[in-house]
Amino acid sequence: MTHAPHHTIQVVAHRGASEDAPEHTLAAYRKAIEDGADALECDVRLTADGHLVCVHDRRVNRTSNGRGAVSALELSDLSALDFGSWKSRGGRDEEPDWEHRPEDREETSVLTLERLLGLVADAGRRVELAIETKHPTRWAGQVEERLLTLLRRYGLHAPASPVRVMSFSARSLHRVHAAAPTLPLVLLAQFVTPRLRDGRLPEGVTIAGPSIRIARSHPAYVRRLKEAGHQVHVWTVNEPADVDLCVGLGVDAIITNRPRAVLDRLGR
Repeated sequence: MTHAPHHTIQVVAHRGASEDAPEHTLAAYRKAIEDGADALECDVRLTADGHLVCVHDRRVNRTSNGRGAVSALELSDLSALDFGSWKSRGGRDEEPDWEHRPEDREETSVLTLERLLGLVADAGRRVELAIETKHPTRWAGQVEERLLTLLRRYGLHAPASPVRVMSFSARSLHRVHAAAPTLPLVLLAQFVTPRLRDGRLPEGVTIAGPSIRIARSHPAYVRRLKEAGHQVHVWTVNEPADVDLCVGLGVDAIITNRPRAVLDRLGR
C-alpha cells in the first residue's frame, strides 16, 4: 500500500541510514544520500578541544570500542576509536547485513560536523541537514557558539539555508535564534507538556518535533500544531503503520532510520 499525500513529506535519515550502517558514520550518511533521503539528521557534541562531532550518547561506550565522555576527550582521542564494528555484533535476526571492514577506516571513524557539511555540499543535489544540539553538557552555550561559527564559515546561516537546528532544550534554541534569527528551529518533545499543549511554541521556533509516541497517543495535539501554522517533524518513524499515521496527520517531515523503506511507503 502506498500513499500520495497532498504535500510532499520530507524524509529525514535519522543519524544517517542507521538501520543499514553504523549511526553517525560517513557510511550511514552516504547510504542515506544514495537511498534518496531529502535530509540528514545528526546530533552534535563538543570535544574537550572544541570540535563538534556527530555522536548521540554522552559517552562513546555504546557506539565505539572506547570509553569515556565525548566532552572529556579530544578529537585525536576519538579519531583513534572504531565507531563501526559494534554494528556487526549482537546476532539478532533483524540485524542489518552490515560488514565491517577495518580497511575502510574513514567510513566508520568519528565524524566531525565539518566533514558532514562537506558531504552534503558534494551531494550533487539539495540535501538538507537537521542538527540536534545535545544537552545538558559541561560546555553549555559553547556548543551553539561553535555551531554557528561553523555554519557562517560555510555560508549556511543565511535565509534559504538547508540547515535547521533542533533541540529538546528551549534555552539552546533561544541562543541560536538570538545569534542567527533566520535559521529554522525545531523544538523536540518526547511528551506533551501542559505548557505546550495548546500548540504554542517558544519565540522564534516554528517547527515542532514530537515523538511518534506523541503522534500515536495525542493526534489532536499534532492537529493543533498544524492549525497554529507550525510545521511538524516526527521522530523516529520506522514502522509502516506509523508512516501511514503521519501521512494522515499531514506532518511535514518523517525522521527515520529507514529512509528508503519510508520513501517506498510514500510512493516515491
